[in-house]
Amino acid sequence: MHLLTADKLVKTYPNGTQALKEVSFSVDEGEFLVVIGLSGSGKSTLLRCINQLHPVTSGTIQFEANELNRLQGKALRQQRSRIGMIFQQFNLIPRKTALTNVLAGALATTPVWKSLLGLYSAEQKQQAMKYLSIVGLDHKAYVRADNLSGGQQQRVAIARALMQQPKILLADEPVASLDPATSHSVMKYLQKINQELGVTVICNLHFLSLVRTYATRVIALKDGYKVYEGSPSDIDEQWFQTIYGEDAVEVSIN
Repeated sequence: MHLLTADKLVKTYPNGTQALKEVSFSVDEGEFLVVIGLSGSGKSTLLRCINQLHPVTSGTIQFEANELNRLQGKALRQQRSRIGMIFQQFNLIPRKTALTNVLAGALATTPVWKSLLGLYSAEQKQQAMKYLSIVGLDHKAYVRADNLSGGQQQRVAIARALMQQPKILLADEPVASLDPATSHSVMKYLQKINQELGVTVICNLHFLSLVRTYATRVIALKDGYKVYEGSPSDIDEQWFQTIYGEDAVEVSIN
């Protein structure tokens, strides 16, 4: 059984824009799946439909034998807690320390009043420090988020997502606002989490050089349709032009 299966996903927004057009694919446990395509191709919408931030118009999303888009209330919250999310904008609390920001990832299992008062258990703090260590930032645990570099903030966001102990980690353009050297640093930590912790990763990316380095499999979207699924090494010049357009020029991050 696949860990996640999307079947004929359609997403139409209230203004009539059809962002996804019968998109189908499956993800197996332990994969590092990368979604590529031009801006506006439906990549971000796809991730938001997977974790139900955006409800699908039609189609089904099967996750761990549950049909996500049919769940409601507590059942949906429980399943969503198994799906971590990293955004292009880091969404940290600027005046809070890195450690406090990571602890915020435990909200699903912490009463609201305790989280507001910062009353986390010793076990939760130990776990948060473990995840900061995994992304190489345990030495920055007590530094405010707004005193960290962009790459460090994104790594804190990754550690925060790990506090959910997710089966799947969704990363929506995680390096789009970072410089090339920092981009590889963040991607290497995502790869480490995938390979060493066994967390399945679904990641949206622009640069094919990063895709070829980190992805185990690729799907490409164009105008809401899935136009490619396969190995990153099979994306030749012809496929590149099919996905990005005849006038597109590939830019690499070395």
